Amino acid sequence: MNTTAASTDPKAFSSFAEFYPFYLGEHSNRTCRRLHFVGSSLALACLTMLLVTGKPQYFLYGLLCGYGFAWLGHFGFEKNKPASFKRPLYSFMGDWVMYKDIWTGKIKL
Repeated sequence: MNTTAASTDPKAFSSFAEFYPFYLGEHSNRTCRRLHFVGSSLALACLTMLLVTGKPQYFLYGLLCGYGFAWLGHFGFEKNKPASFKRPLYSFMGDWVMYKDIWTGKIKL
């Protein structure tokens, strides 16, 4: 299957294993990846605050941080639309796999 961003509809993938190379292609810009990393880190901090304080607004803050930084990366630097618009679950999973891959050195920041 051709997984280039320009020719592939994210809905065409039948598994996350097929989707993830496409996802990485949608994150080839280093600044975009860095913004995703910052947003994901802040989202985890907000989740921690939610668990520590019990204040539900931290859930909203986490969503705003996670998606806000990611979308800034896509619209401002990657110049594409986030795949989350068409494959929200796979995109969410891809965010966290990429986050892990950055921490483990598989993907450069």
